[in-house]
Amino acid sequence: MCICVNCHYVDRCVTYNAVEHQHGQPHLTATPDFEAIEPTINVNIRTDADAIEMEWDVVGCESFREEAGKWAKLRPGELIPT
Repeated sequence: MCICVNCHYVDRCVTYNAVEHQHGQPHLTATPDFEAIEPTINVNIRTDADAIEMEWDVVGCESFREEAGKWAKLRPGELIPT
């Protein structure tokens, strides 16, 4: 699971914005202004007979500052990305 959903900077982060783009998800902000320090991203690739799926998850980041439920506060009622 992407640690960004519980990060204080999720709505301002350039890295999370890129992850949203890779997943084809709406952005929390169109103009992120926070550059994360040393983010670590796991990319899981799944192949099907007809398609290739890629799952991007930020699993480490020197800038991470925990704010439990931050993503959910910004998108109340929506399913939290996993």
